[in-house]
Amino acid sequence: MQAFRNSAKLVSVIFAVILLVWLLSSSGIADGSGIFSSTTVGRINGKTVDTRQYEARVRQLTEGQQRQASGPLTLEDQDQLRNQAWEEFISTSIMERQYREHSLSVSEDEVADAVRNNPPQELLQTPEFKTDSQFDMSKYQRWLTSSAATPYVDAIGAQYRDILLRNKLMRLVTADIVLSDAALWEHYRDEHEQARIGLTAIIPRNIIPDTTATVAPADVDAYYRAHQEEFRREPTAYLSYVSVNRTPNGADTAAVLDRTRTIRAEIEGGAPFDEVAKRESSDTVSGSRGGDLGEWTKGQFDPAFDAVAFTIPLRKLSEPVVSSFGYHLIEITSRTGDKARGRHILVPIEVTGAHRDMLDAQADTLDRLSGSATGGATLDTIARALKLPIGRTLPVSKGTRAQAGRTVVPDAGVWAFQARAGDISQVIEAPDAYYVFRLDSVQAGGIPPLTAIRPAVESVVRDVRKREAARQVAQDYVKRVREGSKPAQAAAALRLAYREFGPFTRLSPPLDIPAIVGAAFGVEVGKQSDILDVKDGLYVVQVLDRTRADSAAFVKDLDTYRAKTVQDLRQQRVRNYLAGLRAQAKIVDNREKVLRQTQAQAQNQPIPS
Repeated sequence: MQAFRNSAKLVSVIFAVILLVWLLSSSGIADGSGIFSSTTVGRINGKTVDTRQYEARVRQLTEGQQRQASGPLTLEDQDQLRNQAWEEFISTSIMERQYREHSLSVSEDEVADAVRNNPPQELLQTPEFKTDSQFDMSKYQRWLTSSAATPYVDAIGAQYRDILLRNKLMRLVTADIVLSDAALWEHYRDEHEQARIGLTAIIPRNIIPDTTATVAPADVDAYYRAHQEEFRREPTAYLSYVSVNRTPNGADTAAVLDRTRTIRAEIEGGAPFDEVAKRESSDTVSGSRGGDLGEWTKGQFDPAFDAVAFTIPLRKLSEPVVSSFGYHLIEITSRTGDKARGRHILVPIEVTGAHRDMLDAQADTLDRLSGSATGGATLDTIARALKLPIGRTLPVSKGTRAQAGRTVVPDAGVWAFQARAGDISQVIEAPDAYYVFRLDSVQAGGIPPLTAIRPAVESVVRDVRKREAARQVAQDYVKRVREGSKPAQAAAALRLAYREFGPFTRLSPPLDIPAIVGAAFGVEVGKQSDILDVKDGLYVVQVLDRTRADSAAFVKDLDTYRAKTVQDLRQQRVRNYLAGLRAQAKIVDNREKVLRQTQAQAQNQPIPS
């Protein structure tokens, strides 16, 4: 047991388990103002969530993510972790409420049995509990009875107490799921019955020109008054930015090609391929194996790579081959039909030499000037200093990413709703450029006045007019088919899209549109459906063929199928139950307000309302 007492790694793993249990079992949720502080980040079903415990859970998640990440966490990563922590507090709160309502409890014997026979997942990979690289249950159970385990057993028991309670609740929720043979046959039929259809699509935007869908100003006014909720929007940020392009240029590509040729010459001169691959290849997976790719099927890799791999002589080193990933040196050891086995070295096309020095200098200037920003005019100063144009992103809705030109830029969308109008961001790195943003303004969420969105409302009304016109076209199509025209001929005559699909089952349709699936398996073979009016347009289904499910196979596999189906339904019931509890929970989320207060206090600035 001395080895366990002296293992700092083991203690840290168990401490992480204890901290999580403590945070979520006590949860920082109280009837009044929280356990430790009057500052709270919100309320869940009337109970406050203590800021300190929420932030402690965020820190724990952040530290765990940082241990796994190859680089620093982005603002988006941090925002996701904060949301994860918040959802954990919500889940704990609503589950505890269910335990109380259903009078659920667990005994000490149940907890002790669970702790003894079900080691926490966090401990399964701990070296101290392994024998010959495999988890050793006897070591774990001996440790439980040792004095070294005494400080931790209660906390591990608390973790299992929650698991046992959840399992009891889930069994209670799913106890009534029993399927008759008839109900099982319906499930089996859904999975195995197949249909083949012809589908005619009457999509208003594709077949009705704008010129025929006229909209009067009075129509726009009337529609806006009757459908205001359709135009409710999230808060929207408006950003300006400058960017320094960091993509490789021609000189960089030429330099990488020269380097690849040098590597090839080294191998041709006698250097072992596998040693060079381990040293040079940026494909870390194959590089760690000396460049070995194993066996693959043609089409699995980049087309340019495959074009060479399936044509070069065996055991001959290729010339540099450029793909979307960079330059490759390829050697094929065997090839049969559309399968090959071989190895490669990948040299990525990256910014190098004088170009890299220039970009580093520009990035330093960006960093220095944005870091010392004194107001919105700083962006203009940066643009003048680096001779860069100032661009504007598309409007950024809260919870989405900013788009600068064709590039979706990470972090900027999160930063925009933490900043104040006129603030300048730090340098944000994207694959193609370095960016610095200015928050120009934020439009509050809600329903904008008609004057602000009249063109958008007019577009919606025009789409309504187009759908009305498209319905006339659909009725004409149905009439032609009923009078004897083939569906494909009638569609072609009206310039409509017609396509045949299948065979497919109810659970794997070509389009995830319930009305089409229903028609495919409900309309008689050889008949056509009525006009199906769905969100994106109108459709007519022609049922060409249908293959019934095999009842004999169903009877043969009935017991196995029953067990599988009941388990699937129980899992679905649990998901729906938890989603329903989440939707019904009364949640007040003040995290953003608390964050703004913290930032304002740190900057000694007045807190915005």
